[in-house]
Amino acid sequence: MSAFDTIVIGAGMSGLTSARMLADAGQRVVVLEARDRIGGRMHTDRSAGFPVDLGASWIHGIDGSPLWDLVQALGVPTIEYTVGSFQVGGRPMENFDGKGRAMGETATAQWIADVDEADRLLVEEIAASSSGDTYLDVTERALDRSGFSPERIDEIREFFRHRVEEQCGAWIGDLDAHGLDEDAIEGDEVIFPRGYDELPRRIGAGLDVRTDTPVSRVTRSTAGVVVQAGDTEYTADRVIVTVPLGVLKTGTIEFDPALPDAVAGPIDRLGMGVFNKIFLQFPARFWNDESYVIRALGEAGEHWHSWYDVSAVSGLPTLLTFAAGPFGRHMQELPDEEVVADVLRALRSLYGDAVGEPRAHWITHWGPDAFSNGSYSHLAVGSTHHDHDALAGPVDDVLHFAGEATWGDEPATVGAAFYSGHRAAERILGHTVDLGEFAAGITAREQKEGR
Repeated sequence: MSAFDTIVIGAGMSGLTSARMLADAGQRVVVLEARDRIGGRMHTDRSAGFPVDLGASWIHGIDGSPLWDLVQALGVPTIEYTVGSFQVGGRPMENFDGKGRAMGETATAQWIADVDEADRLLVEEIAASSSGDTYLDVTERALDRSGFSPERIDEIREFFRHRVEEQCGAWIGDLDAHGLDEDAIEGDEVIFPRGYDELPRRIGAGLDVRTDTPVSRVTRSTAGVVVQAGDTEYTADRVIVTVPLGVLKTGTIEFDPALPDAVAGPIDRLGMGVFNKIFLQFPARFWNDESYVIRALGEAGEHWHSWYDVSAVSGLPTLLTFAAGPFGRHMQELPDEEVVADVLRALRSLYGDAVGEPRAHWITHWGPDAFSNGSYSHLAVGSTHHDHDALAGPVDDVLHFAGEATWGDEPATVGAAFYSGHRAAERILGHTVDLGEFAAGITAREQKEGR
């Protein structure tokens, strides 16, 4: 008899969701986690006395979202912050032109209209694209058709590049023409003033989670699975692998026998992007009180393009900016002081001496992180949306995969991780798991234990 019914590899959102659902159904479950903490790419730093989300931050669209339903059922507070979808209007923003000059209402209205028209043309070009076309190919075709002046085209081109980098962590020329098809946002977006990792912590409470336990080998047979972690072997009837795509691509976990092409192919074809965060806390605000976002267009925003006001979380003046794609890979190799200095140079080109010296900063390095090897998945050239779902398996009815990279409808999101963990649990149990009952079970356990 196997020691466990199911082994779950990875204690991120998908792994803990699967494990919780299986344990609630009476299964013997163990979760093996390489890090010294749970949460995976949901990582909240509270060392400063307030939460700083170094990993995931947003729910991207709350309308019709089971993840949002879970948040509400658990009573987790949120703040409406609808700009994570990289919109150009609809919320207070401070835009600066390519020369670093603040844009007035007329210029801003023209900019919004330009992007709307370019996006309309882009949708047509994506629909008409051929296999092998990149997002760069279709954006250039759309811009060629726009009839805009060279300066206006340059600003939109820069905007398109940054949009891809922020949403995919990849260079625009490495993304498939359909790479942003699934990024439609329905409803408002929200962030978490108590820290996003409250979700995995509450879902995982009471589970058998073994941290500091990196897995090196998964062996499967008709009898079940054997999972090697250090000098210890764990046996079970089945396993759910929820490690990030970046880890699967490095081959640090050996599969015996080798994975079939139905799963190995998607692992090879899909891309893993780099998206790093830089938080700067200032002694005083130098931007408008009502602004969500500061955005530099064209040449002024070549490197640092957008800054997000996240002061509401700590109550202290704080801006968040991103280094993603090739630029993100370069910046994560530099000392923090150089990164901060570079961001300050960009801000001072817009606001001058009003930009004070930061009191604190937080900088992430997801690319070289051995337990993620990147930030989240994207549709690389040569891959298709089907690859995401195909990656989930199962293989030989004993090997399942879950995680954001295995959910084709909205990969690269916490929602995708949650839904894929739910799917894996249902496939193993052979029946549906009601998400309302799932949330109620978490709350009931907390009340029973006095939390």
